Amino acid sequence: MTKKAHGQVRQSQVVTTWGPGALLDLPLYSVIVGGLDSWPNLSDLEEINEPRLARKLQIMTRVIAPRLYAPPVDSNDPREPKKGIGVWRFPEWFVVQEEGDGGLRERSRRLVHRKALDDRGRIDKRQVVPTRFVRACQKGHVDDLDWQRFVHGSEDNCRRQLWLDERGTSGDLADLAVRCECSKSRSLYEATQIELKPLGTCRGTRPWLGRNADEDCNLPSRLLIRTASNAYFPQVMSVLSIPDRMTAVQSTVMDVWDDLQIVENETDLEILKRKPRISEKLAPFDNTEVISAIREIKQGTSQDRFVKEVELDALLAAPEGYGDDVPVDPNFHARRLPERAWRHTKLSDGIEAVIQLHRLREVLALTGFTRFEAVTPDIHGEYETDVIRAELALEPSWFPAVENRGEGLFLQLRDETVQAWMK
Repeated sequence: MTKKAHGQVRQSQVVTTWGPGALLDLPLYSVIVGGLDSWPNLSDLEEINEPRLARKLQIMTRVIAPRLYAPPVDSNDPREPKKGIGVWRFPEWFVVQEEGDGGLRERSRRLVHRKALDDRGRIDKRQVVPTRFVRACQKGHVDDLDWQRFVHGSEDNCRRQLWLDERGTSGDLADLAVRCECSKSRSLYEATQIELKPLGTCRGTRPWLGRNADEDCNLPSRLLIRTASNAYFPQVMSVLSIPDRMTAVQSTVMDVWDDLQIVENETDLEILKRKPRISEKLAPFDNTEVISAIREIKQGTSQDRFVKEVELDALLAAPEGYGDDVPVDPNFHARRLPERAWRHTKLSDGIEAVIQLHRLREVLALTGFTRFEAVTPDIHGEYETDVIRAELALEPSWFPAVENRGEGLFLQLRDETVQAWMK
C-alpha cells in the first residue's frame, strides 16, 4: 500500500460520505480513506465544542471525554504545508487494459497484482485499472479477493496467469468469469453464493488503519463492488446546539479534563488543586461534588435524556415574539410567533404553534461505519450502545465533526389532530 495519492472532498463529505474506511476513486487512483491516525496533528485541526454531543458519544463508544475536530482544510497559501488526510491505495489487484479490447462484446484481460507493476504503475507498457471487486464483511473489514484460491480452491497452489473473461458489455456478474492459464475457470456469479463461502472466511483486515491492524473475525467474506452504495454506511450522530443542561460542576470538570482524568480519589484531587488554574476553576465546588462528576464522566453513566426530547423541549420553550437582530446566543435563537400573525384560515386549525428559528447550529460527528447494511439511529436520534461499528482509529480518543448553521420554521401539531389522523 502507498499513500501517494491526491484528491479533494468537502469537509462535510468526510463526515457523511467518505470518512475513514470509505472506498474512493481519485483522479489517478482508487484508495481507501485512512483512519484518524493518518490525519494531521490535532494542533492543526479546528476543535468543535459541543458538550452534549461529546457526552452522548462517550456513552455510545465508551471513549472517555471524547473531543471533536473538524476535518483539515488546506490553505490557499502555496508556501504553507498541506494538511491532508492520509489514504491507502486499494485494492491491490488490477485488470490490464489490453490492446484492442475497447468496445468488444467478448474480451479477456489479465488480472495482476500491484507488485507486478513497474514504477509508472503499468505492465508491459500497458495501463491498468483497479478491479471493481473486493471482499468484505458486515463488521466493516475489507480485503482483496484471493483470486487464485477462488479459481483453484484451497488445495491447488497453481500460480499461473489469471484472466478476467467478459461476455457482453453489461458488466453483469453472470457474464464474468475468472480463468487461469492452467484451464481452470469459475464464474464470478458464484462469489455471491454466501452459503457456500466461495471467498473464504473474513481475515478481519482493516487497511484504513494501516498494516498489521487485523482483528479476529469468523464471518464469511462477501463479494463487494467497491463503488456500490452498500460499500460504506457512516454512523453519524447529530445534535442541535441548545442552551446546555449540564450542571455547573460537570461543565467545569470537562473544561479541565486533561488534568482531572487521572483522578481516582480525593488525595489525587488535592494534589492537582495545587495548580493555580485547577484550584481557581474548582473553587466554587467541594471535593465530593468534583469526584462524583469525574466518576460519572469516566463511567459514562450520565442520565441525559434522549437527544430529540431535549431539542423538542428547547424549541417548545421558545418565548413569544419576533426575534432580535443581535441575539444573545448566536447558536440558538427561537421565537414563538403570536397566533395573530399566522392563524387566519381553517388550514391552520391542526397547528398548535409556529416557531421561527432565527439561529440554529447542528453538529454532526462520525463515530464509525458498517458495510452491506446500514445501522441507523432510533426515533430518539440515538444509537444503541452495543451497535456493530468499525472503528475509525486503533485507539480513538476524538471524532471528526462538522457544524451546519441555518434557519427555518418549526410547526407544532395539535395532539388531538394527530390522534384523529392516526385513526
